[in-house]
Amino acid sequence: MASARSWRTEHHTDGPVPARRSDIFALNQVFSDAFTERYRRDGMIGVRVPNLNPVIWQYAMQDADGGALVWRDEREAIVAFNVVHRSGVEGWMGPLAVRPDSQGAGLGAEIVRAGVAWLQQAEARVIGLETMPRTMDNIGFYSGLGFLPGHLTITVTLDAAGSERAPLLLSQLGARERDDAMAECRALLDRIAPGYDYTREIALTAELDLGDTVLLRDRGELLGFALCHTVPLVEGRSREETRTLKVVLARADRLPAMARTLAEFARRSGTRRVALRAQTADAEAYRALIRLGGRVRWTDLRMCLAGFGEPAMGNALVWSNWEI
Repeated sequence: MASARSWRTEHHTDGPVPARRSDIFALNQVFSDAFTERYRRDGMIGVRVPNLNPVIWQYAMQDADGGALVWRDEREAIVAFNVVHRSGVEGWMGPLAVRPDSQGAGLGAEIVRAGVAWLQQAEARVIGLETMPRTMDNIGFYSGLGFLPGHLTITVTLDAAGSERAPLLLSQLGARERDDAMAECRALLDRIAPGYDYTREIALTAELDLGDTVLLRDRGELLGFALCHTVPLVEGRSREETRTLKVVLARADRLPAMARTLAEFARRSGTRRVALRAQTADAEAYRALIRLGGRVRWTDLRMCLAGFGEPAMGNALVWSNWEI
């Protein structure tokens, strides 16, 4: 769900400029209006895309680390935005949208190019986004800007369930142990995907009390980790789902063990299920989730800028959520 586009009238715009925390209400309005219009054009009349939880916007803007870009009209109202993220050399864009009354005049292409330029200046080696696979004009739009379609990201959920062992959580560790564990997570990821780094997301999740990081160890050795959010994604909703933003495993065949641990974490955190963003490039890992009783909930198409695709992970597994 990277962007929503349509037609409409041309406005004078000023941007890109950095988003401010005070912009969250306006960002939510543009987000909801743009994606509601996108669904309407896809024939889903009556669907209203809800506002996101304001703390999720805060996380996205802080995670963007200067890459939360907005465009304003002559009245200083937000007319478009692109939240651009970089985790080491991994760069991606989302969400991004243009206000419905300002679509069709080239602003969509401008905000994508600005995001690409920001990531290239930051020396990202991966530049990607996700969009709705059923929406042909979105795919054609991004293709025209140099993005190539890749595999699907399939949101798979597992019911919360008990386990013989309690999950090992980063939040349970003392300050020094926590720092050491974060350094281990950074080193493990860098060994699998050189230059990738999720420590900012891990630290920000703890700072904003959004969830936790689940550690998978065997005889003291770190085998993998998963960054999870338990706060509601949608404004005003109850806490029902644990969302897994990052899964990193030294060996992909450890996924069933991690999935069971995440199901236990979901149970202990008071949510009904855990959602994983499975990459179909890892066919056996996806199959393992289905064998565990996973249910398919949503699909997105992964697209990368030509020359800036994701590296092969070998026998390891890295699932990085390109959504907030």
